[in-house]
Amino acid sequence: MRTYDFSPLFRSTVGFDRVSRLLDAALQGADNGQNGQGYPPYNIAKVGEDQYRITMAVAGFTEADVELVQQENTLLVRGRRAESEDEGVSYLHRGIASRSFEHRFQLADHIQVSGASLENGLLDIQLVREVPEAKKPRVISVRRADAETNAQISHAA
Repeated sequence: MRTYDFSPLFRSTVGFDRVSRLLDAALQGADNGQNGQGYPPYNIAKVGEDQYRITMAVAGFTEADVELVQQENTLLVRGRRAESEDEGVSYLHRGIASRSFEHRFQLADHIQVSGASLENGLLDIQLVREVPEAKKPRVISVRRADAETNAQISHAA
C-alpha cells in the first residue's frame, strides 16, 4: 500500500481545519504562495486549544531587521538586512544565508498575533484565536409557554 505525504499542503496556514487547507492549497497551486522558496525554514505548531506558534530560523537577523505585519487574514513576515561589507575577507564557503526574505501566512478568521520574540536566531511568533463575544455560541433558555401566557394575561387585566 502506498502512503502519501500531505504535509506540504498544510504549510503557511494557521488555524484552518485540514479540509480547508487542502482546498486552499489546491486552488493556489503547488507553491502555496511561497514562490517556490523554502527560505527561511519554519515550523508551525499548535501549542494549545486556541494557540499557535510559528518558529522561523532567521540566523544573522536582528529585531530591527525583521518586520511583521498582519492585515486581515494575512501575516507578512519580512526580513531585510543591510549588506555587510567584509573588506579583506575572502570566503572559501558561504553557507549562512543573509539574503532578504518575505513570507506570507494565511490565517483563519479571528487568529491574531499576540507576540513575537527573537532569540538565538529563532523568531517565535505567538498566535491566538480570539473569537468576539458576538460570534460565540450562546445558550438560550426555554420556558414553558403556559406560564408565560398566564403572566401576560394577568398584566393586561
